[in-house]
Amino acid sequence: MRNLFILLWKYNFFLLFLLLEGICSYLIVQNNNFHHASFINSTNKVAAGIQSMVSEITEYISLSTTNDALSRENANFRSFMPDVFYIDSVQKKIRNDSVYKQQYTFMTAKVINNSTNRRNNYLTLNRGSRQGVEPEMGVISSQGVVGIVKDVSEHFCSVISVLHKDARISTKIKKNGYIGSLVWEGNNAEHARLKDIPKHVKLVIGDTLVTSSFSAIFPEGIMIGVISTVDSKTGDFYTIDVKLSTDFSNLSYVYLVTNVLKEEQQKLEEPIAHDR
Repeated sequence: MRNLFILLWKYNFFLLFLLLEGICSYLIVQNNNFHHASFINSTNKVAAGIQSMVSEITEYISLSTTNDALSRENANFRSFMPDVFYIDSVQKKIRNDSVYKQQYTFMTAKVINNSTNRRNNYLTLNRGSRQGVEPEMGVISSQGVVGIVKDVSEHFCSVISVLHKDARISTKIKKNGYIGSLVWEGNNAEHARLKDIPKHVKLVIGDTLVTSSFSAIFPEGIMIGVISTVDSKTGDFYTIDVKLSTDFSNLSYVYLVTNVLKEEQQKLEEPIAHDR
């Protein structure tokens, strides 16, 4: 307290000046319409600026919750898209007599770890066996295909990224239906290679590539990328470079895809695979 009094005494003239300056300013504002209006406008402007800043900070803090809610909503929306249903009917008049049953379901998940600069890249998601995740489930994002689930623990799962030497995605050229295999050769996280497309197929730079119906993991028609270059100089097949639609360096939320008929399909195809 003694130090406070010493400080006030030391600066008493300066403090008195500030007090008188404040009183003068108050009297000018109160007794002059122009200055009064200017002061009110300035105060409102400052208050609005502070409120706007507080609002932006609050929105930023709640952004994670908002993204999580939107991802769950998108997962529900995808579950009602026509491509994730199969027709359980032999009737030819599909519009009137068919019965649609859902073949694919979607679960939202958050990416908690991800790599793009290795030869074999993986993701880790915050969903595990407790939420019903199993190996070989597909993983997609709002941009396109992401990868395939490899290992599962109680609360987490690891995903083989498309950016992995062992990743093979059955890929269809959307405009003509030709099927190839998408592989990653480890050069660029934005590009991959499409193989097994014969040279008699007509291709154009920018042709859209999507998942094919040959896969028991992904629904047909999920975006993969577009053709960026085509080389036909060697062999019977094109060398096709693909610009991937998914930005693997910026993944926050993804969807785990469950094919409810996968086990039935694999059980049917297993004897055929052994005969080859």
